[in-house]
Amino acid sequence: MGVRTAKLIGISCCQKSFGVFAMKNHAASDTYVRAVDQVVGAVPVLIPANGLHADVETLLDRLDGIILTGSRSNVAAAFYGGPPQPPDDAPEDPERDQVTLPLVRGAIDRGLPVLAICRGLQELNVALGGTLHQRLQDIPTRIDHSTPMQPFGAVRTGKAHHITVRSGGRLEQIIGRRSLAVNSLHNQGINRLAPGLLVEARAIDGTIEAITGTGRGYLLGVQWHPEYDFDHDDASLRIFQSFAHALNSANQWQ
Repeated sequence: MGVRTAKLIGISCCQKSFGVFAMKNHAASDTYVRAVDQVVGAVPVLIPANGLHADVETLLDRLDGIILTGSRSNVAAAFYGGPPQPPDDAPEDPERDQVTLPLVRGAIDRGLPVLAICRGLQELNVALGGTLHQRLQDIPTRIDHSTPMQPFGAVRTGKAHHITVRSGGRLEQIIGRRSLAVNSLHNQGINRLAPGLLVEARAIDGTIEAITGTGRGYLLGVQWHPEYDFDHDDASLRIFQSFAHALNSANQWQ
């Protein structure tokens, strides 16, 4: 058997119901797979949301990097001490959380690059001890960050508001700018920032839109969805290129 050279990138899945019989499936959007195929140049590996049955240590032994995906589901309130979620809100997916939260902590301990997107940013914060706002749109000082109820994909995923990027921070080094228009498809957002994380960008209402870790390893979370437009948006492309560089460099942030 030859030496393995291709990098393996774990992509977190959610439990979702599809089809006439509404059976549970483990699923992740094709946009993440395409980003790994086309930009990162690695082998995408879907990580099922199989809860306590997941062998996290084996995953960490085999994978070279992690992408935490966005999802309609919310991080379960029980994992950050939040109040019960309103029954009419987006569903929780605790079996995903049972996989991703220890996976994040283990990846950081091992120095594996982690790119966390939308729900993934929220998981990253909770995994390290932070808390979440459950519904940003219910806070009087915040704008509505939730998904537009719009059948046209280009409108749902189009740019919704601007963010301000921290001067001299790692995100600015990646995208090369201090202001950026982003899409917005989330209800939850960071409340208390976890220890070991830095704010890299905020929305116009103060909502945290990007975070990095204080350590040397590559750890980036963004609240928007760069996987939707990496094929024509330079900033989105640069985010996945920076993740690709981290996989192949001893100095992951250079």
